[in-house]
Amino acid sequence: MLKFNPSKVTIAIISSGLMALSSSAYAVEETDKEKVSEQEIEVITVTGIRGSLQRAQAIKMSTNSIVEVISAEDIGKLPDTSVAESLSRLPGVTGERRNGRTSGLSVRGFNENYIGTSLNGRELLGMGDNRGVEFDLYPTEIVSNIVVYKTPEAGLISQGIGGTIDLQTISPLYSDPTMTFNANIEQNEKDAANPDYDNDGHRLSFNFVDKFADDTLGLALVLSTQETPRQEENFRAWGYADTPEGDKILGGHDSFARSALMERDSIAAVIEYAPNDKLKIQLDALYIDFKEHDVRRGLEEGGPVWGGVNYTATNTEDGLVTSGYWDDFHSVVRNDARTQESTLTTFGLNVEYALNENWTVETDLSIGDVEKSIIDLESYSGTGRAGVDGRPSAARSWEMTSTGVMFSDHPTLSGVDYTDESLIRLAGPQSWGAPVIGGDAQDGFVNRPEFEESLDSIRFQVKGVVDYSLVRGVELGVVYSEREKIKINEGDYLTSPEYPSDGPIPNVLGVTDLSFIGINGVLAYDSIDLYNSGYYKATEASLVQTDRLGDTYKVEEETLTLYAKLNLEAELGDVYMTGNFGLQYVDVDQGASGFSTVENTEAYVVATPVTDGASYSDILPTLNLSFEVAENQFIRTAMAKVISRPRMDDMRPNARATFAYNDNQIQSSDPENGPWSGSAGNSQLKPYEANQFDLSYENYFSDDGYFAATFFYKDLKNWHRGNRELTDFSDVYIADLHKDSNGDAPKTLTGYVDTNTDGFEGFVRGYELQASMPFRLVHESLDGFGLVVSATFLDGKLDATETTDEGRIPGLSEESYSLTAYYERNGFEIRIAGTKRDNFLTETRGGSLSLVETDDLGAEIWDAQISYDFAESGIESLKGLRVTLQAQNITDEDTIQAEALDARQIKSYQSFGANYSLGINYKF
Repeated sequence: MLKFNPSKVTIAIISSGLMALSSSAYAVEETDKEKVSEQEIEVITVTGIRGSLQRAQAIKMSTNSIVEVISAEDIGKLPDTSVAESLSRLPGVTGERRNGRTSGLSVRGFNENYIGTSLNGRELLGMGDNRGVEFDLYPTEIVSNIVVYKTPEAGLISQGIGGTIDLQTISPLYSDPTMTFNANIEQNEKDAANPDYDNDGHRLSFNFVDKFADDTLGLALVLSTQETPRQEENFRAWGYADTPEGDKILGGHDSFARSALMERDSIAAVIEYAPNDKLKIQLDALYIDFKEHDVRRGLEEGGPVWGGVNYTATNTEDGLVTSGYWDDFHSVVRNDARTQESTLTTFGLNVEYALNENWTVETDLSIGDVEKSIIDLESYSGTGRAGVDGRPSAARSWEMTSTGVMFSDHPTLSGVDYTDESLIRLAGPQSWGAPVIGGDAQDGFVNRPEFEESLDSIRFQVKGVVDYSLVRGVELGVVYSEREKIKINEGDYLTSPEYPSDGPIPNVLGVTDLSFIGINGVLAYDSIDLYNSGYYKATEASLVQTDRLGDTYKVEEETLTLYAKLNLEAELGDVYMTGNFGLQYVDVDQGASGFSTVENTEAYVVATPVTDGASYSDILPTLNLSFEVAENQFIRTAMAKVISRPRMDDMRPNARATFAYNDNQIQSSDPENGPWSGSAGNSQLKPYEANQFDLSYENYFSDDGYFAATFFYKDLKNWHRGNRELTDFSDVYIADLHKDSNGDAPKTLTGYVDTNTDGFEGFVRGYELQASMPFRLVHESLDGFGLVVSATFLDGKLDATETTDEGRIPGLSEESYSLTAYYERNGFEIRIAGTKRDNFLTETRGGSLSLVETDDLGAEIWDAQISYDFAESGIESLKGLRVTLQAQNITDEDTIQAEALDARQIKSYQSFGANYSLGINYKF
C-alpha cells in the first residue's frame, strides 16, 4: 500500500507555520514531524524563487482539494508589486489590465465578481462597484501565501463559481524573527504627455517579525507606501453608425493622453498569543489608503452620421468604411481630471481552544469597512460657445487602423490649431446642457459618486478526531454575517462665470501631445483646480437627471451558514485515499432600497422611494477525494454545488427613464445613438449557481518539480443576464420639454431599457496543463535553471432561450498561457515571465461612470527581473542586502477593445509603455 510520506521539505514547511491552509490542509502526523530534527529543518530552509516553488508545491501536494499556490520567496517578498500580477501567472487564472495595471482576475473563465476572496479565511471586501475585489490594491508585502481553491470544501465559507482566493498573512509565532527594509524607484518608459505630471515613482516597505514573553507572544508588522506613475494613449470610439448604404462607419470619438499617479499606503499587523498548549489567540488588522489622481486631455468629436458632419467615404472593405474625410464639427477640447480616494479597514480576532488531545473549539470575529469617493471632472473648451456664428470648425481626413484611427489633413479645407491660446475659449462648443441651466450653458460636468460598504461576521466551529469506518475527523460550524453597501450617485453641471459669453483659458500649463492619432495637440490646464477653487457655477444634476437618484441605493444582506465536514481516509488495495465530504446550508435574507425616477413637465426629476428584497436558502454538497496511485502521484476528483451571490449593483430596486439633452442624439433617428434610455434593477435575484466536476492527475517527481493535468466541467444552473429591450418612451415624452436647442422634436421616441433577470443556464468546461521543471534533473551543470509553464483551454456559453441569443461568460478567454524561466545560483536570480490570453468579455466605464460590456482582444505581457543577494558575496558588511532591477510590460503591449462581431471596429485602444524599477532589500 502507498501512503503519502511528506519529504523533509514538506515537514519543514508545515512545522514552520507557513503552511496555514485553513481547515483543508493535510495534517502531518506528530510522529512524522518528530522524524526531522530542528537542525535538519534549519538546514533545508531556502529562500529565493526555488524556495518559493518548493513551499508552494508542498502545499499543493498535501491538500485534498485542487488548488494553486503562491508562496513568498522571503518575508515580505513576492516578485511583483501587487497580488494581482502574481496571481495572473497561475494556471487557470488570468489577469485583466485596467488603466495600465493588472487589477481584475478571472479564475477558470469567471471574473472577480464570481470569485470568493478571503483574508486568512475571512471574506474580504473590495473597493469596486460590486463584490469583486480589485486585487491590485493589495501590496505583496502583506502576503505569506496565496491559495486559489478550484474545488471547494464545506469549511470554505467565501465561495464562488469560479473558485476562492485566500490571501494568508504570516504567523509570527512560527516564523524566525526578522526586520526587513525594501526601497524601490520606478519610471515609466513614456514621457508624461501632460505638462503637470512626470513619470517617476517609488515604493517603500518595512517588515518586522519577532517573538516575546518566552515565545508565547508574536508580532508581525508591515508598513508599505507606494507611488506609481502611469502614462497612456487612448483612442475611444463613440461607436459605429450605419450609413445609408448599410455599411458601418466611425460615428465619433473622444481620445486623450492620460497621465496618472497611484498612491497606496498600507498597514498590516498580526498579533499571536499562545500562553499554553491549549489556547491560541490571534488578532490581525489591515488598513489600506488608496488614492489615484489622473488627467485625460484630448478631443471629442462627432463623426459621420451621428455627428451631423459633411463626409465622403473613400474606401469601404467588407461592410466597414475604412477611410474618408469630413468637416463642419465644432470639436470639444477635453481637459478632464479624476481623483479617487478609498480606504479599507478590517480587523479579525480568532480564539482557538483545545478541549483535549482530539477536540478543539474555535471562535472567529471580523469587521470590515470600505469608503470610496470619486471626483470625475469634464471641462470643455473650443473655438467658442455653442450657437455663436462664424466659429472655425474641424476638417479632417481619417483612416481606420488596427489601433483605432489616424487623422490627417482634409484634402481641400484647413483645420483648427487647438494649441493656439488666442483661439481656444473656455466654453462648451456643443449644446449639451439640460433645460435647467440652458442648452448652451454646459461648460463641463462632474461625477462624484460615493460608496460605503461594511461586512461583519462571527464564526463558531468545533473539530475533532473520529475513527469510524472511512471517517477520520469531523468539523461542524456556524457562520453569521451582515453586509451592507450604499451608493450615492451625485453630479453637477458646470458653467463658466463668463456665460453667456466665453473667455480665455486661465493659467494654461502647456500642450498635451495627441500625435498618436495624427493631431498635434491641445491646450492643457488644471481643470480640477478650477473646480476646487469655485470657478465654475455648479448645478446639481440630480434635479434633472434621472440616473442620479436612479442609481442611488442601499443593499443589505444577512447570511446564516451551517456546515458539516467529514475527513475521510482509507486503504483501497494498494491505493491510499484521503478526502472530505461536506454540506453547507446557506440561508439569505436580502433587501434593497432606492428610487424610481422620471421627469415632470418642468424638467425636474420626480423620485419615488422603492424597496424590495427576497429570502432563499441553498444546500451545497461538496466531495473531494485524493488517490495516491503511485509514489507521489495523485489522482484527485471533486464534485460540488457552488454559488456566487448576485452582483450588488444589479440588486438595486431602482427604475428610471432618461432623456439626453444632447443635440447630436436628439437629432439622431437611430435608437442606439438616440436620446432615450432606461434601466431597472432586480432585488429578487437568486445566486448564480453551478454543479461542477473535477478530475486531476498530479505527478510530483521532486521537491520542486511536478506536472499536472486537470479537466473540469461546470454546469450553470442559474445565471443572470442583462437584457436590452427596445422600448417606446411615448408615455414619458413631454413635447414642450424633450427637444433640441432649436426647439425641434426628437427624431425617435424609442430607446433601450436595460434589465437583469435570472433563470438562465449554460456551461463552462476546461483543461489545465502545468509543469514545474528544475533543469538540474536533466544534468547537474544546469543546476539553478528552471521553467514553470501552464496552458488553459476553456469552452463555455450561456444557452439561448426563446427571447435571447447565446451569451458569453464575463472573463472567459478560450486560451491562456503562462511561462516563467529562471536562473538562481550564487546569489544571482534572473527571471523572465510572460502571460498571454485571447479575447474575453469585460466591462468599461460609460456615461455617468456606469459599467457597460465590451470585448477585450486579450494581451501578451512580458516582465523581467534580475537580482543579486550579497549574502553570497563573502562581504560581511553587505550580508542581508539584495539589489533588484525589474521591467514590466517590456514589449509595450496594447489593450484593445472591439465590437464582438467585427474586431476591426475598435472601440478602445490603450498604450501604456513599459515600467522599470530598481530596488534594494535589506534584511537584518
